[in-house]
Amino acid sequence: MQAVLRGLCEDLDIPFQESMLKWEAGPKPVDGVWAPWWYKNVHKSTCFTPAREYPLPLPSSLYDLLEQSLPFYNMLRRKTRRISSITGPPLPTPSLPVPANEKILVWVAGEIVPRDSAKVSVFDSVIQGGDAVWEGLRVYNGKVFKLDKHLDRLFDSAKALAFTNVPTRTEIKGAIYKTLNSNGMFENTHIRLTLTRGKKVTSGMSPAFNLYGCTLIVLAEWKPPIYDNTGGITLVTATTRRNSPNNLDSKIHHNNLLNNILAKVEGNLAKADDAIMLDKDGYVSETNATNIFLVKKGRVATPHADYCLPGITRATVMELVVKENLVLEERRLSLSEFHTADEVWTTGTMGELTPVSCHDRRSRYWGRRSWTSDSAGTNCIQKSDRRTRGAYTHVL
Repeated sequence: MQAVLRGLCEDLDIPFQESMLKWEAGPKPVDGVWAPWWYKNVHKSTCFTPAREYPLPLPSSLYDLLEQSLPFYNMLRRKTRRISSITGPPLPTPSLPVPANEKILVWVAGEIVPRDSAKVSVFDSVIQGGDAVWEGLRVYNGKVFKLDKHLDRLFDSAKALAFTNVPTRTEIKGAIYKTLNSNGMFENTHIRLTLTRGKKVTSGMSPAFNLYGCTLIVLAEWKPPIYDNTGGITLVTATTRRNSPNNLDSKIHHNNLLNNILAKVEGNLAKADDAIMLDKDGYVSETNATNIFLVKKGRVATPHADYCLPGITRATVMELVVKENLVLEERRLSLSEFHTADEVWTTGTMGELTPVSCHDRRSRYWGRRSWTSDSAGTNCIQKSDRRTRGAYTHVL
């Protein structure tokens, strides 16, 4: 009680006094006609008698009233002072990387809702078991990069996981366009497009419980590329191995990302930007978040997509390498080949094309700032920067 009163006094800019903690019994001259009712009910509601360990069950007749009242209750509850002697003071509200994203609108299950109201059911499959597929999209100059390619992969992933009642391509595009238009996002935007198996009638693993159809989420944010695409990034080799197709095929772009997250944890602990993941035989697969390329003596090489996701940006770069009449090798690549490469870069929708400046604290590459005009990596990246921006699907 004292902590609450001190907090209120601080908010109201009045001095705290010990006398505030005392209240003599009996009526007061300033009491109004409501006082007896208030005193009587305060004793009931604030538990001057020992509290029940568990609340009484809610009468079923009040369920509809509870459902209608909860949004208002939760709105007021968010305004309360949260001081607890057990859990300690509440965590401070974190600042957002891009403050403008505080007021974004999100598409969830057929509705456009504010950020704080963008939620899915606790019965949704993505909560129950990470049972969902997703795509990352970028918007440039009012157009979505390679949208149909991304949707092709989304539908392939959903088919591989035997999703049913999947929304059509037209419906998904409509949700994307409405979300972008509602937010006024036509540049410098990243979209996290998620399709879950949907809500279940009861908790459990079986897809037989999914009788409501899929849940579509379109989360569009103002988000510049997340890496330093000028100075380059640092990588470290993770001990966590990339999933094998024997276990979970990485060609299914699923939401169960713990394999990647464990590698990212290793990267964070090593104070690197990302982590390289090896396959079960020790060959390089990809990073925890991107595909990877190297250049050695003018030859461009990238790992087979046996263990890694065959990325859309990866495919675009490979097409450009061939168009430039450069030698492209898609094969098994060992870790030492990356340690001794002339150049290394990563590709992905969220980070775009990113040079690697340091790997395992031992290999320093040229970096984009120093690449010469006859460098295979420089030519490929510069041309992909220009050409991929002409390969978008219109938003409007």
